[in-house]
Amino acid sequence: MKKVFSGIFLGLILIMTSSPAYAADFQIKVDGVTIASDVNPEVKSNRTMVPLRVISENLGVNVVWTDAQITLTKKDIQVTLKLNRNQVVKNGKTELLDVEPYMKNNRTFVPMRFLAETFGSNITYKNGTVTVETQPLFIDGIKVKALQYEYHMTLGGVVQQINGNGYNEAIYNTFIKNNGSKIEAPTYNPWNSHPIPVGDYDKNAQFDFLDQDSNSIKRFDIYFSTGDLGGVLVHDITANHWYVYSDTARLGILQLIDTASLNGFVTVMSNTVP
Repeated sequence: MKKVFSGIFLGLILIMTSSPAYAADFQIKVDGVTIASDVNPEVKSNRTMVPLRVISENLGVNVVWTDAQITLTKKDIQVTLKLNRNQVVKNGKTELLDVEPYMKNNRTFVPMRFLAETFGSNITYKNGTVTVETQPLFIDGIKVKALQYEYHMTLGGVVQQINGNGYNEAIYNTFIKNNGSKIEAPTYNPWNSHPIPVGDYDKNAQFDFLDQDSNSIKRFDIYFSTGDLGGVLVHDITANHWYVYSDTARLGILQLIDTASLNGFVTVMSNTVP
């Protein structure tokens, strides 16, 4: 059964023409953070249209282009759409958009309400600000407040916290989905053993998913081989399991953190690197 996405932002009354009207005074906030964009949202047919990449990456949505078709994926939701077509396919069912996605200034624009509501977010409009509140991540029934990411260098280390729900969920799912075979615990060097090397693997980074009182709910440590063994390991500290891990997934996590930082979702808690 087809469903037509409709609705006008609360309190938003505009006199429209057939051409898009720029929303230059709009601000977009996701989980309280104002999102910077190189292109402005705009209003078309009484719908706020936003650049797809800017919103999707902050909702933790994966975007893939294939032969002019766009596929959006998050957890068990998959949506495909095409430019200048009002039909979208959500988990195999066809639905209708009231405004077609389109390309402008090398950016794909989609209706913001459709994008946010499809992936489980609340959206409101007031005084020129579009506010998107994403669903928090829960681990074992406990709400995650932030992800704490720590890494050490030869001298000193850095501790950061990521506060965007979309990023934290995407990083958590990356850990869970990319574990390889389970192995016995190797000999390894945790940070507190340095500078005396004793094992085959060195700890590279630590990831703690924190509850509302900043206690760790779930923790993953990443290790690199110190010799000819090669590869990357993940130690699930909470369950005390070791896994062979994908370096591509590890780099994907770092890319998510970099993007979160660029969009204002990362706070440096301490930095002792000289």
